[in-house]
Amino acid sequence: MKIADLKPKVLEILHQPELPVNDKMQAVCDLLQANIDTYDWVGFYMAHETEPTLHLWNQAGEPTDHTVIPFGKGICGQVAVSNKNFVVDDVHAQDNYIACSIHVKSEVVIPMFKDGKNIGQIDIDSNTPNAFNEEDELFLEWINEHVATLL
Repeated sequence: MKIADLKPKVLEILHQPELPVNDKMQAVCDLLQANIDTYDWVGFYMAHETEPTLHLWNQAGEPTDHTVIPFGKGICGQVAVSNKNFVVDDVHAQDNYIACSIHVKSEVVIPMFKDGKNIGQIDIDSNTPNAFNEEDELFLEWINEHVATLL
């Protein structure tokens, strides 16, 4: 399925008043992982209120042991510090990479902002090298903007 075709589906999920926010975020993870071939693992890591750590709120794909990530550690931890998108074409070329699965070849992490503050991120792992491009970045930024309005 094309990214453009998923936007209305994402909005449909996020605008269901009866669904708790956490369920909406999980449904977005499930939607992306099931419909984009290169999105093998999709998760939302959210920043802790008082500690410099990220906590896994939702994920679709294989379970991970990485449910708490310190700021600065791994790709997610680096994004928590830099506040910038991070696209990794080859995870094995990264010194500060936390391996979630031996099958992961590339990763994209996009920070989520609310009132100018980095409150979390969406993290996508792919078993395909060079899986992500600018279209993915823009789409994931768009998702984060919409999710942030719920938080």
